[in-house]
Amino acid sequence: MDDLKIVSAITSAAAATGTGSVTIATVTSSAPGILGILGFTTTTTVALPVAGIVAAAGLVGYGIYKGVKFARK
Repeated sequence: MDDLKIVSAITSAAAATGTGSVTIATVTSSAPGILGILGFTTTTTVALPVAGIVAAAGLVGYGIYKGVKFARK
């Protein structure tokens, strides 16, 4: 297979995984202004899309494969 077909297969597999996301971190801090003085807090969630993770992992794996193959020549 040529490189373009392999990269296309990786990106299609990533697209087929769906639109879910993975939560990486949840940060809670005090709210700004008067609400913070009253004790209210705000929560921020950092999330990454599953399709992006799958695509990145596939492309990195393929890059490592190509690097090893090149190094053996």
